[in-house]
Amino acid sequence: MAMKLYDDPRSGNGYKVRLLLAHLALPYQYVFVDILQGETRTREFLAKNHNGRIPVLELDDGTRLPESNAILHFLSQGTHYWPNGLLEQSQVLQWMFFEQYSHEPNIATARFWLTVKGMEKTPFNMELLRQKQTAGNQALAVMNAHLQSHTFFVGEQYSIADIALYAYTHAAPEGGFELSAYPAVVAWLQRVRQQPGHIAANEQHAAAAGRVAGQTSAMDGRFGTMC
Repeated sequence: MAMKLYDDPRSGNGYKVRLLLAHLALPYQYVFVDILQGETRTREFLAKNHNGRIPVLELDDGTRLPESNAILHFLSQGTHYWPNGLLEQSQVLQWMFFEQYSHEPNIATARFWLTVKGMEKTPFNMELLRQKQTAGNQALAVMNAHLQSHTFFVGEQYSIADIALYAYTHAAPEGGFELSAYPAVVAWLQRVRQQPGHIAANEQHAAAAGRVAGQTSAMDGRFGTMC
């Protein structure tokens, strides 16, 4: 019985997991959960993840693991995507915490508002967007400073820290971010794309992606990043 990944193809958090699964050549069943149609809020899905968010990885024995970075940590054990040394392991976690606290809440949210969900461009909303973009640019500047003297984020070796940060960084222009201002980040993005087994965010699950193409949001006006 193959693992199941509950995901939406628009999700950067889901893309992290899909990317590592591709690197590891692990078989799995893809289950499309449409975030814009409220499918993460159904009773059926909430039984899988009480927090009502994707991605969720269901293991062969039926155990379910939510949270993208927790899934990356689980899948990377015993592989070269998770380093051996305690210090390097802690540094990977450092960058994954940075991604969740300083990077994803700003870059992913701006992308979600502008590209995935769409937003009414009222003065209030545009001020919220400006704040997210300011904080997102600060996160990109931190990354750029580090990458000026490092090939990858930890130990000069590609790891799940890079996978976690790549997912939304490569899509940052969809949130109004100008990546050319961060040349070390741009060079790192290219190195990530050159890794064996790399897939683009839209390279797999074309049927699910086709279902959401051109789809407009049926959700209310509350802001949030669910993908």
